[in-house]
Amino acid sequence: MRVRVDVGADVPSLRWEDVHGPARAVMYELLGSQDAAMAQSLHDEGWKGQPLKPFGLTSPQFKGAPKKKGVYTTSRDGSVWFGSPVPEIAAVLVASLASRTEIVWGSARLAVRGFTVDVGAPASDGPVELRTATPVVVKHESRYLLPGDNHYVERLQHNLTHKADVLGLPAPHGLRVLEAGPRRRFTVRGAPRIGAEIRVAMEADARFVEALRSWGLGLDTAQGFGWIR
Repeated sequence: MRVRVDVGADVPSLRWEDVHGPARAVMYELLGSQDAAMAQSLHDEGWKGQPLKPFGLTSPQFKGAPKKKGVYTTSRDGSVWFGSPVPEIAAVLVASLASRTEIVWGSARLAVRGFTVDVGAPASDGPVELRTATPVVVKHESRYLLPGDNHYVERLQHNLTHKADVLGLPAPHGLRVLEAGPRRRFTVRGAPRIGAEIRVAMEADARFVEALRSWGLGLDTAQGFGWIR
C-alpha cells in the first residue's frame, strides 16, 4: 500500500542534511505511535527473521518551489510518500497518518493538508518498466555504485532477489538499466549516501511489482531512497 501525504512547509528551505536524514526516524515515530511493539521489533530485528525493513518513503518533494542554486527550497504544495508491501505494517502506517496534523521533519514542520491511498492500475506478469522518484543506493564491498559501474546491475538484482525472498514471491530476472539521472550525494546521520534516479526494465511477477511500488529499489529505502514513481 502506498500513501501520498500532502504537506506544506513552515520554512523556505530544508537543510541538505534534513532532506533524507530524518526519514527513518519519521517512519519509526509514525509506526510507534500506533504500535510501539511492532516499531521496536522492526527496528531491532527486521521482518520475520530477515534484517530488511519492508517499507519505504520519499524525502519531501515540493511543487512550485523557487529555484535557488545549492538550496533545497520548499513550498506550500508538497508531498511525502509512504508505503509498505506488508499489510500489517501498512495498516498501522495509515492509521497513524490519518490522525496527523503535521509531520516534524528535522528542523521543519510539515503541515498535513490531506492524504490519499494510491490505487494504481493493477500490474501484470511479464516485462515491466519502473522509474524512481528518489536516488537509488547500491553498494559493492562498502563502495557506492552508480549506473554503468561494474557490479551495479548484479548488486541491484541481489537486492531485488532478497526482497522477493522476504515476501515469499518469485524473484525478477532480466534486469536492465534503461536510463539514469545525475549523481546525487546526501548526508544521512553524518555519513554519505550516493546514488542516482534510474529507469529499469525487468521480467517480474505482478505481485512483486506491486510490492516494490510500496517498498522501493536498492538500499536505504527507510531513508527515503529508491522510491518508485
